[in-house]
Amino acid sequence: MPAENYLESKWVKEIVMLQRADGSWGYFHTLSNPTKAQPITTEQALRRLRKLGLTEKDEVIRKAIAYIEGCLKGEIDIPDRKEKFRDWKVFTSLMFATWLKLLSPGNSLAEPIIQNWASIIEAAFTSEAYDHRAYLAAYQAVFGLKPHNGRLVDFVSFYQVALLQGALRPETERRLLKHLISLNTGIYYIYDYKIADLPEKFASKQTNRYLTALELLSGYKAAGELLGFAVEWLQQNRNDEGYWDLGPAAKDGMNFPLSDSWRSAINRKKDCTARVEGLLAGLKQKL
Repeated sequence: MPAENYLESKWVKEIVMLQRADGSWGYFHTLSNPTKAQPITTEQALRRLRKLGLTEKDEVIRKAIAYIEGCLKGEIDIPDRKEKFRDWKVFTSLMFATWLKLLSPGNSLAEPIIQNWASIIEAAFTSEAYDHRAYLAAYQAVFGLKPHNGRLVDFVSFYQVALLQGALRPETERRLLKHLISLNTGIYYIYDYKIADLPEKFASKQTNRYLTALELLSGYKAAGELLGFAVEWLQQNRNDEGYWDLGPAAKDGMNFPLSDSWRSAINRKKDCTARVEGLLAGLKQKL
């Protein structure tokens, strides 16, 4: 975990300075041409701040929550280019609800959207195997149209996976988690490989992204059991010094660094170890 005085972190200060008066960081989801004035999206800022330990107790997060609530209520339009597909509103509502759930658990504005998606996934997993036809039919019944864009035709993305935690029946959750682990395409926006297949090299960019996928899935109650293979792999990759070390290539500006600098290798090792220990502790609680 970051140091207790995380608000003094240079990374936090940099992001806070970029926050706009409305609580955003400009574009919400898509930033094709970063500039010095707008180097990150609102989502990227929030992902980074959460990694650095900030919560809704912090003013910068509270301002962002108020902004997202305004977006979800239709009072604020995000500056992103509206993509030309029929279910743009479904997609943006999904984004906003997911971030409200992550930043403000129990937020009442997110609840109807959580329930909509839960009903769709419950219909898609009435049996052990995922039923794509049932998914499409339930989607159309809930939203009044067929899913038009790939991110919604295939529900396996960061948003739905984060949104549905704690919202499904135990048997449905277990079936969903097994499905997610077995997919060759991974989880959109997070990880592009099959989660059941471990990265070949521990100290790598791929492992950094793999940990992100595991962290996301660890929010499900069945994760402690179904991700046991990954727990064993992590334990095997602790080095003789007692640290986990993903190497310098893991420095991505999002998950790492947590320390102000990686000029010293020990800071990198401590950051990597803190992250893995946090993941293992979360999975242990699910057993």
